[in-house]
Amino acid sequence: MDMHNGLVWLELANEAETNDLAARLARRSRSGDIFALTGDLGSGKTTLARGFIRTLTSPSEDVPSPTFTFVQAYDFDYGIIWHFDLYRLAQPEDAVELGIEHAFGEGISLIEWPERLGPWLPPRCLTIALHDGPGATARRACLSGGGEWRKRLPEILS
Repeated sequence: MDMHNGLVWLELANEAETNDLAARLARRSRSGDIFALTGDLGSGKTTLARGFIRTLTSPSEDVPSPTFTFVQAYDFDYGIIWHFDLYRLAQPEDAVELGIEHAFGEGISLIEWPERLGPWLPPRCLTIALHDGPGATARRACLSGGGEWRKRLPEILS
């Protein structure tokens, strides 16, 4: 882990390490948390979301990519997880029809392609930017967030 100017950089050698990061985030998540997952196609956003969801639901939970449905909801012990994929969103205002404001107020939101929300993305989110790493399944993750995330991230990742 490398931390500079409020940014945390992690080297994820393989998919198992991406799932480990997802599990650490999931176990310390709270209702109202918003996770903005950014990166190119194939960068591991859905893998991270799937690991997060399976940590809080069941290791065998079916977690399809919501590319065509835009959103999937998953119940777990203390709430609901909203998994959004906004790749096909035409304009930010269309997210209101998906119930995104409701999701932000109730449960945990995982958002792939959050940049499609424009001004609708709350500043209180934790952004997890995934980049290619040195190997075929390796990734570099950059985590950033203001407010309480600056306090929470070190304890989540320790």
